[in-house]
Amino acid sequence: MNGFTLYMQDYGGPVGFRMALAHPEWVQALIVQDAVAHNEGLGANWATRRAFWVDRSAHEEALRKNLLSLATTKIRHIGNDPNVDLYDPDLWTDEYAFLNAPGQAQIQSDLFYDYRTNVDAYTTWQAWMRRTQPRLLVIWGKYDLSFDLGEPERYRADVPNAKVVVLNAGHFALDTKADEIAELVREFMKTR
Repeated sequence: MNGFTLYMQDYGGPVGFRMALAHPEWVQALIVQDAVAHNEGLGANWATRRAFWVDRSAHEEALRKNLLSLATTKIRHIGNDPNVDLYDPDLWTDEYAFLNAPGQAQIQSDLFYDYRTNVDAYTTWQAWMRRTQPRLLVIWGKYDLSFDLGEPERYRADVPNAKVVVLNAGHFALDTKADEIAELVREFMKTR
C-alpha cells in the first residue's frame, strides 16, 4: 500500500492518531488543524466536560447545555473572532439543527463520554511523534475557544521541524480561510 497524508481536524485528530499508530507504515505526513494531542490543549471550557467524565450521571445535563446550545454551537465556529461578518450563520444554525434532531443529544453525550479515552491516549501519541518525527503541518485558528492557543507550539515541542501556522480564524478555520489553508497544504505536499 502507498502511504498517505492524514488531514485531521477536531474529532478527526483522535481518529487519525489511532490510524497512524495502528499502521505507521501508511503515514507519509500529518496535517493537524485545531485538533488536540496534549492535555494542556483542552481549554477552560473543558471543566464541565471533565466533570462529566468523572461522574456522568451527575453532569450529563450540564454537558448537554455546554455542548448542544445554540450559543455554544455559534461560539464553536466563531470563537472570539472580531470579524463575525466573515461567517455564514448557516454554519452554526445548521449544526445546531442537526445536534437537536431526535436522538442526537444521547448520541453526542455517548460520543463525548468516550472522548475521555482520547485524553488517556495523548501521551502515547506524543511519544510516537517524538520517536518518528513525522512530516507535520499544524494549522490553527487564533480565535478557537474550543482549545488552548498554546497547543500548536506543543506539537512543535514534539516535532521540532513541524510547520506551525496560526490564522485569524475560528475552530473551523476552513469556514473563513479555505483559500489560505489550501495554499498551505499545497506547499506542504510539495515538500518531502
